[in-house]
Amino acid sequence: MQSLSTKHLLGIKDLSTNDIQLILETAKEFKEVINRPIKKVPSLRDVTIANVFFENSTRTRLSFELAEKRLSADVVNFSASGSSVKKGETLLDTVNNILAMKVDMIVMRHASPGAPHYLSKKIKANIVNAGDGTHEHPTQALLDSFSMQEKLGDLAGKKIAIIGDILHSRVALSNIFCLQKLGAEITICGPNTLLPKYISEIGVKISHSVKDTLQWCDVANVLRIQLERQQIKYFPSLREYSLYFGINKQMLDELDKEIVLMHPGPINRGVELSSDAADSHHSIILDQVENGVAVRMAVLYLLSQQI
Repeated sequence: MQSLSTKHLLGIKDLSTNDIQLILETAKEFKEVINRPIKKVPSLRDVTIANVFFENSTRTRLSFELAEKRLSADVVNFSASGSSVKKGETLLDTVNNILAMKVDMIVMRHASPGAPHYLSKKIKANIVNAGDGTHEHPTQALLDSFSMQEKLGDLAGKKIAIIGDILHSRVALSNIFCLQKLGAEITICGPNTLLPKYISEIGVKISHSVKDTLQWCDVANVLRIQLERQQIKYFPSLREYSLYFGINKQMLDELDKEIVLMHPGPINRGVELSSDAADSHHSIILDQVENGVAVRMAVLYLLSQQI
C-alpha cells in the first residue's frame, strides 16, 4: 500500500504532488463509505484522536469529529475556552497532558501561525493542522480540490479564481499551494489592501475586477471578509466592499459560460455573496461540506499508518 511521505499534515507546502493525489484517491473510496447505509468502518478502531481547538470552529471541528467516528477511532475533544489555558498553562504543557492519556493523534487549530510545526518537533504523536492563524488550512484546500475534481475532472490547466480577503485567509494560501501542485492556473481578486505584499512572487495573477475574473475562471472560490482578524480598517465599509467585490446571481447568469461557485464558510450573506448566488445551481458549497468528511477520513487513515 502507498503511504504519505510525512507523518504529520502541517501544511500543503510540505506535501508532494503524489501525497496530494493519494489523499484525493483515498477520499473517493471514503466518500462511497459515507454514502452507504452503514457509514462506519473499523480502520482506526485502536487509535485515539484528540481534537485540540484554541480557536472557534463549527464546520472543521464537526467534520473532523465525524470523520474520526466514521473510522471507529476513540475521540477526545478539547476546547481552550473552558480549559487550564485560561489559567496560564502553556501550549506544550496542555498537549503533553493530553498525550499522557495515551492519545495517538492531535488535530489542532491555533491562532498562532506555526503552532502545529512547533509542536511536531516536541511530541511523538501525529499532528493534523486544522488551521494555524492566517498561515495554512491544509484539509480545507484538499477538500476544495477534491470538490473541483468532481465537477471538472483533472485540474491541470483549469482556471481557478480566489476572490476576497486574501490577506487574512489561511484557506487562500493552502489552496494556492495545492492547486499549483495539481497544475491549475490561479488568479486572486480583491481590493489592494486585502492582498499580501508577497503574493505576486508565488506565481499567481492579480485582478481587481470581479467581473473580469468571473469571465476568466472555471471556478470562483469566494472568501469571507475576516473582520475578527482585522485590527484596522482595510476598506471604507462592508456596503462598499459588497458593491465592488460582492457576487450575485445576476452576475453569474450574465456570463457566457457556466462556472462553479465555492465558499469555505461561514458565508457573510449579502457581503461577498448574495443569498441567490450562494443557493444557485452554480454553487457546490454544500458538496464541499460533505466532501470535507471524506477527505479528513482519508488524511486520518493515511497518517494512522505511521503510528
